[in-house]
Amino acid sequence: MSEISEKQIKRLRSLLSEAETSLSAAKELLVSIIGDGDVITAPRDSIVSTPDGKIIEGIFDGQIMIGPDGKNYPVPANYASKSKLVEGDILKLTITEDGKFLYKQIGPVERRTVIGTLIQHDDKYYVEVAGKEYQILYASVTYFHLKNGSQVSVVIPAKNDEAAWAAVEAAL
Repeated sequence: MSEISEKQIKRLRSLLSEAETSLSAAKELLVSIIGDGDVITAPRDSIVSTPDGKIIEGIFDGQIMIGPDGKNYPVPANYASKSKLVEGDILKLTITEDGKFLYKQIGPVERRTVIGTLIQHDDKYYVEVAGKEYQILYASVTYFHLKNGSQVSVVIPAKNDEAAWAAVEAAL
């Protein structure tokens, strides 16, 4: 049997930590969808301290990430817009030792694309799709140079009829 290097051990520990965190985040998402029920609690918190910084996994609500501790973590609108994040996506946030917030999408929910019309009221932007309004990020409005009445292709969660947010796919 060959020797296991320190690098391999470190990588294996990292993979195990990521797997445990992903499992915990998936269970949290399940609880948010169906309620407490018989969901098994995670073997460890979804907040982990590592040599790279503090790692937190949470659920994107359309504008922010909600951590397992119930705290809200700001997701840069440009990142959310560019990455086409939708409600229910699981994100991993690494807060580095120097205070940087680094996000990564690790658990996208099933999606579907629909076409709607951009409308604005109450100083917010929405895309109306078959009589339902989905709020969109202002960063998407400016990036795609959208105007009231623009036809827009948006991404929404496929299995969440209660979703309030959409991500802009393209201006039509």
